[in-house]
Amino acid sequence: MTINNLPPLVTVFGGSGFVGRHVVRTLAKRGYRVRVAVRRPDLAGFLLPAGYVGQISLVQANLRYRQSVSRAVEGASHVVNCVGIMFETGRNTFDAVQDFGARSVAEATRAAGAKLTHISAIGADPNSQSSYARTKGRAEAMIFSLLPDAVILRPSIMFGPEDSFFNKFAAMARIFPALPLVGGGNTKFQPVYVEDVAETVARSVDGAIAPGKIYELGGPEVMTFRQCLETMLRITNRQNRLVSLPSGIASLIGSIASLIPFVQPPITPDQVKLLKVDNVVSDAAVKEGRTLEAIGIRPTLATSILPSYLVQYRPQGQYTRSGRAA
Repeated sequence: MTINNLPPLVTVFGGSGFVGRHVVRTLAKRGYRVRVAVRRPDLAGFLLPAGYVGQISLVQANLRYRQSVSRAVEGASHVVNCVGIMFETGRNTFDAVQDFGARSVAEATRAAGAKLTHISAIGADPNSQSSYARTKGRAEAMIFSLLPDAVILRPSIMFGPEDSFFNKFAAMARIFPALPLVGGGNTKFQPVYVEDVAETVARSVDGAIAPGKIYELGGPEVMTFRQCLETMLRITNRQNRLVSLPSGIASLIGSIASLIPFVQPPITPDQVKLLKVDNVVSDAAVKEGRTLEAIGIRPTLATSILPSYLVQYRPQGQYTRSGRAA
């Protein structure tokens, strides 16, 4: 449905982030008008060329301030919440962003009479020991209580040019001779391509997937933490050692590193808790048709994409071949 012959308007919270920028581009290609709601619109101008003139607009919004959230959803037919944090800084706590903030978006969406697609995470559980997973789980329950027809997406770890997983460890491999395998490196992941997640979001906006459900998004293969790092090292032609790091020591290192101002810790105690639980699509989601394959998306293999951006971490960049400089 259009208003005054204009395409429908979709508001994307967190549209300049890793997932959000892909969502914005995918929606723009489909012809939607996209309003990108971010804390710093002055840093999101790179999104504008993804659409025709005037198709993508930028507005200031902070999930901790309800008035800015309500203003950002005015006139929208659909709202997408891509906001999430992996560690806490200052007032941006898990409770503030992933619980209170998600509630602000859901309440504003309901008040505007719009529909909602919310990006959560595999492992979301209101009873989890991890604050990250616990706030994600509480947000899901709250969203369905307010908007029973919402669509919630739970991706496993996502990969893509700006990801914070493979890029992070590839950067570490440049500096350190050994990389840590927290808890032995046995945690299982199902890496999913960020473009596949963005396509799922777009299909939910299209109304092409059933509402009122939680979809679990994983790639075509399950990999352990160790296998993920081995794959990264193979692609970057590096031979760093992989050293098992007990969870207790990793948590202690994270606690100490978190005390250093203006420095992002390599790992946090909360992330150590997350690594104690496998991050894969559940059997229930497969059985009930709540996966990428079930909605007609063929998951992208990690090794088909990783070389395209991890090449920068090779000893001589793209000119490194078979572990040697060309």
